[in-house]
Amino acid sequence: MQIIENSIIGTRSAVLRLKHRNTPLQFLIFPMVHVASPRFYAEVAERLRRCDLLVIEGVRGRSLWGWAFTLSYRIMPLNRRSGLVVDNIPYMSLGVPLINPDVTVDELARGWKVMPLRYRLLLWCVLPAVVAGRMFGGRRSLLSRDVEVSDLPSESEEAFQDSDVGEHFERMFGGSRDQLLLDTLTEIHGTRSGEPIVVAIVYGARHVPAIVRGLGDRLGYRVGSAEWLTVLDA
Repeated sequence: MQIIENSIIGTRSAVLRLKHRNTPLQFLIFPMVHVASPRFYAEVAERLRRCDLLVIEGVRGRSLWGWAFTLSYRIMPLNRRSGLVVDNIPYMSLGVPLINPDVTVDELARGWKVMPLRYRLLLWCVLPAVVAGRMFGGRRSLLSRDVEVSDLPSESEEAFQDSDVGEHFERMFGGSRDQLLLDTLTEIHGTRSGEPIVVAIVYGARHVPAIVRGLGDRLGYRVGSAEWLTVLDA
């Protein structure tokens, strides 16, 4: 199942509607990217307003460390010719209750500190090159096959995940955060599954395969339909 798709017409994100045969509650997953066209975020915001509860991604708190790592994508819209903007959805002003079950900056920093020093140094060394590349080639990278995400990892993704460095990065940036999210979704199902409500899950596209698997394995929800939204036109 394709989650982020790239083709000759551009890059698209599949909004997934998950249903359960025994309950009226539905989960609506919005696979997000850090930067996109303004139209993409406007279309997502429009749909979020029609939901009953939002569960959103977002590391809580601020730090110099966090600022440095988010710079790799925040730099992209500074090239105005790209037509890109950072996620500008006013989640707090949509008029819909929201929950943010993500980790705090301090929790993420603790995971960073236990990572072997050689991997931390490697990341700091490549970060300037990544920032420069995205400043001048951000639009091009968002229109490449590299942005694609599916429910099954590619060969290169599998090789990285199976490597020592891949395990450390997954533990820090993915696994624990996915677990917190799924625990929250399980609680929502336990308390509100009898209500005919739509719960929006607004998380980065790389988290979506784990979310879909978790909702299926834990609670029996399955993808019932999908709607494509254009992230960026070619």
